[in-house]
Amino acid sequence: MPELPEVEVVRRALQHSVGPFLIHHAEVLLARTVAFPVGDGAAFAAALTGTRLTPWRRRGKYLLSQLSRQGQPAGQLGVHLRMTGRFRWLDREEFPVCPHTRVRLLGERKELRFVDTRSFGRMWWVPPGTVASQVITGLQRLGPEPFTPAFDGTYLEKRLRGSGRPIKTALLDQSVVAGVGNIYADECLFLAGIPPHVPGGSLSQGQLHRLCEQLVQVLARSVRQGGTSFRDFRDLQGVNGNYGQEAWVYGRPDAPCRRCGTPIQRQVLSGRSSHWCPHCQQGQ
Repeated sequence: MPELPEVEVVRRALQHSVGPFLIHHAEVLLARTVAFPVGDGAAFAAALTGTRLTPWRRRGKYLLSQLSRQGQPAGQLGVHLRMTGRFRWLDREEFPVCPHTRVRLLGERKELRFVDTRSFGRMWWVPPGTVASQVITGLQRLGPEPFTPAFDGTYLEKRLRGSGRPIKTALLDQSVVAGVGNIYADECLFLAGIPPHVPGGSLSQGQLHRLCEQLVQVLARSVRQGGTSFRDFRDLQGVNGNYGQEAWVYGRPDAPCRRCGTPIQRQVLSGRSSHWCPHCQQGQ
């Protein structure tokens, strides 16, 4: 599933390439992609037709764009890419509509196409005057963004105090920190020298500060690299991200650690694969 860096890469591409795009016509090819109005592709298409997409923002793994119609607010468009959802920015009729195309937003000469192989991605139309979190309820459960002052070691210490959950599991909890997934949880724990299985409540303030710093740095580095493309992620032009080529531990079971040469270990925590170096991550 795309994590914060991949979603941020898409947001920046939408902002830079698509800009204030006027939707002449919208088409929904798979009704269940529309989460609101629930499963109603016709109502969703009607709500977006004639609107203009304005600056995109990201919250966790969600994308949001304000909509306007003839200069008046027309609600918001919300998107969650889930496992395999991605946008393509194309000249109209440049490519035939592939079987995995779910939604088409068509302009005069260009179109923004939402393609989703596994069909888990979702889109919402938030009516004007409605707070986005009332419709996109997942927004209500999100913790602070990693790049904001609200996320630091002091916050993490308070949030995890007394917790017996493995620190890796805590990092995957979107109510603890928004946007972090399996890849970057593994990577920042390696860089902070913390094993994924230790209880979050047992870590010192110094360890948690270091963890926060490394998480912010690894996320920022991945954004610069265009995200990670271990599986399905592509940007608007269908280009892979490059971060995966330099991953420290994620996706490298039994390979030698890039620092010490010790074989990278893989174990399952809370149903998710975790990768770590038993030498470099001794929790000191």
